[in-house]
Amino acid sequence: MMLSNRISTFLRLAAPEQQWQQQRGMATLKSISIRLKSVKNIQKITQSMKMVSAAKYNRAERDLKQARPLGIGTKVFYEQAEIQAPPEEPKKLVIAVTSDRGLCGAVHTGVSRYIRDRLLADSEQRENTKLICIGEKSRAILQRQFANNILFVASEVGRKPPTFNDAAQIAIQILNSGYSFGSGHIVYNRFKSVVSYMIDDLPLFDKSAVLNAPKLSMYDSLDDEVIQSYLEFSLASLLFYSMKEGACSEQSSRMTAMDNASKNAGEMIDKLTLTFNRTRQAVITRELIEIISGAAALD
Repeated sequence: MMLSNRISTFLRLAAPEQQWQQQRGMATLKSISIRLKSVKNIQKITQSMKMVSAAKYNRAERDLKQARPLGIGTKVFYEQAEIQAPPEEPKKLVIAVTSDRGLCGAVHTGVSRYIRDRLLADSEQRENTKLICIGEKSRAILQRQFANNILFVASEVGRKPPTFNDAAQIAIQILNSGYSFGSGHIVYNRFKSVVSYMIDDLPLFDKSAVLNAPKLSMYDSLDDEVIQSYLEFSLASLLFYSMKEGACSEQSSRMTAMDNASKNAGEMIDKLTLTFNRTRQAVITRELIEIISGAAALD
């Protein structure tokens, strides 16, 4: 009788502790299960984004091949005519070509950092330089230190493939801004391969710099009106070309980033699944031990 009372007392005292251990085990399993489910959902999203980026990349690469002659032709003209920045006009213009969309690695931050480092290295140049941000990503970075240098921002870039009309609208806004500059640069990402791109820049010059070019005479029938028309067209052409290069680099980088994210999610899923199984096995083993210990105590 006394032994039976002791066993009953032991079971009553041990019951709250056993119940707490079961609840703790179930809570741990539930938290792991919730996290595992969320990681699986993230993996589905990254895999879908990779497929979408792959389709957009194929189109962007085809469009880039058609747009390259516009940019390369203007760049060759500047080089062969040996056009230089006029020393009497210190004002410069820098155009950062990015987009509004992220999740594509360091495509946008690379362009912004390149411009930031050049401006910080030369205080005089920083005072005489105006910035134009194509895309909200470059604006978000450059406005922290150069808010007064930003002339305007072109938003709604990157959701659809860039067109020549988009570049022409930006060029018109630059010409109508009232800011006169002697020279400038378009900073963009030049596409090299699916896994490689590099930051490059294209030169910009005003009308006086072109008229004073040493080898401009090699081109026939170039009067002031023709040069002005060509400069307006070349500005839109360079913007269109750089935007196509940037769009192709962005899609390839996003495709690579989403592929890496999917692989990382897969590794995390494997680790969480292993942790979940080990925890569940530990809970089952502990419950079996408690049952066996209780049965042994009754004997």
